[in-house]
Amino acid sequence: MSIETNAANDDVLIRAEGRAGRITLNRPKSLNALSHAMSLAIEAAMDGWATDPAIDLVIMDAAGDRAFCAGGDIQKIYHDSRAGDLSAARRFWAEEYRLNAKIARYPKPVVALMDGIVMGGGVGLGGHTSHRVVTERSMVAMPECAIGLVPDVGATLILANAPGRLGEYLALTGFRMGPGEAIAAGFADNCIRSDDLAGLTAALVESGDPQVIARFADAPPLSTLAEQTEAIDAAFSGVDAADILQRLALDGGEWAQRTAALIRKGSPISVGATLELVRAARAEPTIEAALRNEYRFTYRSIDEGELLEGIRAAVIDKDRAPKWSPARIEDLPQARVAAMLAPLGEHELTLGEQAGEKRP
Repeated sequence: MSIETNAANDDVLIRAEGRAGRITLNRPKSLNALSHAMSLAIEAAMDGWATDPAIDLVIMDAAGDRAFCAGGDIQKIYHDSRAGDLSAARRFWAEEYRLNAKIARYPKPVVALMDGIVMGGGVGLGGHTSHRVVTERSMVAMPECAIGLVPDVGATLILANAPGRLGEYLALTGFRMGPGEAIAAGFADNCIRSDDLAGLTAALVESGDPQVIARFADAPPLSTLAEQTEAIDAAFSGVDAADILQRLALDGGEWAQRTAALIRKGSPISVGATLELVRAARAEPTIEAALRNEYRFTYRSIDEGELLEGIRAAVIDKDRAPKWSPARIEDLPQARVAAMLAPLGEHELTLGEQAGEKRP
């Protein structure tokens, strides 16, 4: 069985092998950045396999050894938007989020082999699957505040479910998690050696049974954040981002200073909205609610937010010196945060509300 993709230049390879549907992101030179066409091709394949009796599970992986997926194609978003086409990015986000929700609710096991860099859209693909595998090379992060966006693709739900206030810490700092941190925070389930990926894939293809993962799994390394648990909970229980920064300033230690510096790299409006989104997902813990709330910000991020300035500084001019407005989190009006997260009326993202995650 073969399902043709709509993605240009074989950017995603889709095929059936044994008992498995195979999805391989195939843009290694671009760190397997996810395009709109790739997202649509993956969705079409998964829709077809959902009721195919020949397919027992889906395996999602990526070409190369540097990245599973480093995020969405933000350069295209920048150039389309600068040309006056805001609708292209909004369509991409709406349809990407639809795929994220389908992955979370998929009726068959989905195994994500998240080797290498996993950021942004990569978390949206792999982080909601039923069986999430990382390796010693995995680096997982949601660094969106640094480009004027917010952790999206349903990541606020994963962050909300992290122990204590770890989710707020990861969201506001963009901290880069290794396999130990990713498992401890709830972004992954199992760690295997990268040398065993081929063997695991072959076993999954042959058996169609995700339980074979246990044969390859190693004990994950300890989270390097474990010793900061009390400090994270104390600081990141602040009522807003300015309060969190004040608590870190009162702490005064080296870790607190580094953490505050990481937060201050982000767009103040993104930082403020991100904190609200993580807490909203904790209060309403469904994938649909998380994506709906995230879309309210991303929909407005180009014309009312600071996404284009963030992308300019990070990947267009690469000066790493974004000019945020306001420049300081302390000067951010909460009314602006509320406006960015307000319902979108006729443009609201609707995915169909369901109670609880469906996990095979």
